[in-house]
Amino acid sequence: MKASLLYRIASVLLVLFAIGHTLGFRQNVPEWGAGSIIGAMQSFHFDAQGFNRTYWDFFSAFGFFSSLFLLFAAVLAWELSRLPAGTFAPFMRHTAWTLAISFVAFTALSWRYAFTTPIVFSTLVTVCLVCAAWLSATPKSGQ
Repeated sequence: MKASLLYRIASVLLVLFAIGHTLGFRQNVPEWGAGSIIGAMQSFHFDAQGFNRTYWDFFSAFGFFSSLFLLFAAVLAWELSRLPAGTFAPFMRHTAWTLAISFVAFTALSWRYAFTTPIVFSTLVTVCLVCAAWLSATPKSGQ
């Protein structure tokens, strides 16, 4: 399998992951019994460096930050798929491995703190990115 195909698969998975995360991270399923906690997060206001905020604001901000990171990673993976092998190996190897390693950490955090859907998506993305980085290590990989 070519590294470019693995980067494109990772990119598509990342876009789907970002969409799902953005649409779902602020959902409240009644069976969870978290309604009162969410209500408290939304109603308790405090000043944070001159801004009136709630814990729900912080929760929302960090959720949107995560979605934005997923979209950035999707664009980066797609761009890595477009590079010719001669350019990729000498100039982008460190970037490819940095992206792959960041998703190893992302996957570890998903396994520790999340649930099935983010675990599956992050694991698949990580496998694609690590394999693509490995295949891209030499110009003969058929980038």
